[in-house]
Amino acid sequence: MNRTLKWMFCLFLCLAGPVTQAEEAYRQVQPLLNTSQTVLDEPLRLADGTALQITSTIVTILPGEETAWHKHGVPLYAYILSGEVTIDYGAQGTRRFSRGTAFMEAMDHWHRGTNQGTELVHILAVYLGSATGRNVIPKPQ
Repeated sequence: MNRTLKWMFCLFLCLAGPVTQAEEAYRQVQPLLNTSQTVLDEPLRLADGTALQITSTIVTILPGEETAWHKHGVPLYAYILSGEVTIDYGAQGTRRFSRGTAFMEAMDHWHRGTNQGTELVHILAVYLGSATGRNVIPKPQ
């Protein structure tokens, strides 16, 4: 991925505003949902009363493309819709996830995803956050 796209991807991931602004910043991420309430306008809350903010997107990684190094400030459920992504966790090694695989992404380890294949990678990313949590935290340079 060229430097401009990497910068735009990081910008998208750091935006605290509405998902529609993020979509304009980086077209490889398709926003699906950003809500703190159910379809019946009930607030999303844990049993202890903690408010939830759910954000979901489809992330596309082109063949040969890689994400910027980052980590997550909230739990992230990921499901590989197509292709295979290799995630580099630095000293923790690498892992490969292919179509049909679901996993909870690491939160406290810097990592980046790479599409080493010839097929598009599509990832359903569902962030289980709060109004104050950051979905993605770019690694300082």
